[in-house]
Amino acid sequence: MSRSPVRGLLAAAFATAGLALGVSSTASAATGPPNESFVSAFLVSQVAPDLDPIGANDPSCRPSAAHPRPVVLVHGTFENRYDNWASLSPKLRRAGYCVFALDYGVDRTSVLGLPPAVKGTGDLRASAKELATFVDRVRSSTGAAKVDLVGHSQGGLLARQYLRFEGGASKVARVVTLGATHHGTTLLGIGTLGRTFEAFGALAGAQLVTGPGAIQQVKGSDFLATLNAGGDTLPGIDYTAIATKYDEVSTPYQATFLTAGPGATVRNITIQDGCAIDFDDHLSMTYSPRAQAYVLRALGSNVPVPCVPRAPLL
Repeated sequence: MSRSPVRGLLAAAFATAGLALGVSSTASAATGPPNESFVSAFLVSQVAPDLDPIGANDPSCRPSAAHPRPVVLVHGTFENRYDNWASLSPKLRRAGYCVFALDYGVDRTSVLGLPPAVKGTGDLRASAKELATFVDRVRSSTGAAKVDLVGHSQGGLLARQYLRFEGGASKVARVVTLGATHHGTTLLGIGTLGRTFEAFGALAGAQLVTGPGAIQQVKGSDFLATLNAGGDTLPGIDYTAIATKYDEVSTPYQATFLTAGPGATVRNITIQDGCAIDFDDHLSMTYSPRAQAYVLRALGSNVPVPCVPRAPLL
């Protein structure tokens, strides 16, 4: 069957973008190009959906005395390890960390989950098991007893599911989250509207579009009730929750903050505090130099926190 003209034009456009950026359309498990824009990284990943970000997944990397724990990067919903971490991963590697990034939650039963570059749509409980397997591989490869986790959006929530229910608490020292949906999201009211019509099957219909992973993050879900029943934190783990006031996905943005329980430490940070010119939103915040500096500081690096003008993606 021949391709439609529209699909042919889209394929040609993406192929041209890939060639311009030095990415082969047949690349698999290759390293993607340098990128400081989520939009650009997103387009690149449509051409090559299985790219590693620069600096990540080097099997020969061994942690140093200065940075003894590998850093595992956990992407968000509808994202992947390249478009989420193309900017942060190389910065972490240059700072001396061993960096590893996974793709998880591939679920092609939903409409939005069909494109090969779209990950993080599956059931979070199954995705947490994938994270558990990946962390064990990282620990085995590097010889490290523990890792540090950095998660964006669903990735932060997934880290907590892994800690509480998949044996991760003894294998993780630090958790850093960016725009994480720890207490659910209203999706600017869309989630609340969905709950209103849940009795009529509207939420089940939404899951066919978004996949179960997105629905599990809506405020009031059974998944969140189970995860948060024991509190936000676990003893012995250091948490940093980074938020942006202009988050249009994890709403309200204060819901990304955590409350420390016994034996845990929590730092809640809003990137606009002290820097009103940073307008980064949910998708662009992992590319924010200010947010990236907060991540590095949370991981133990004494770096300055810049304040530079930044525009939102949406």
